[in-house]
Amino acid sequence: MKIREIVPLLEAEILCCEDELDVEVYNACGSDMMSDVLAFVKDQTALLTGLVNPQVIRTAMMVDMRCIVFVRGKHPTPEMIALAEENRIVLLSTGLRMYEACGRLYVSHLAKEG
Repeated sequence: MKIREIVPLLEAEILCCEDELDVEVYNACGSDMMSDVLAFVKDQTALLTGLVNPQVIRTAMMVDMRCIVFVRGKHPTPEMIALAEENRIVLLSTGLRMYEACGRLYVSHLAKEG
């Protein structure tokens, strides 16, 4: 799924790196624990999180994530946005809770496979 497809699906606001929306992501990870992200993320992934601190961006950089979705209407700081822009990581924000956001991505994935 392209990041561009995630935006309407999650009713998300694009916060930075709009020129990277055609990047393909192969799965999603919903977590507020960056240690779990480091331990379990293997493929090109979109991270869904309610955690808003620079460690989220740094974790995404370490595992080559191309997209971070902040749930529950959370927004990153200007410093986080600058760091994401430097590393070409798309930042999105959605008013959805993590459960619903992950569910919408999963249902969309199943519909494409079926």
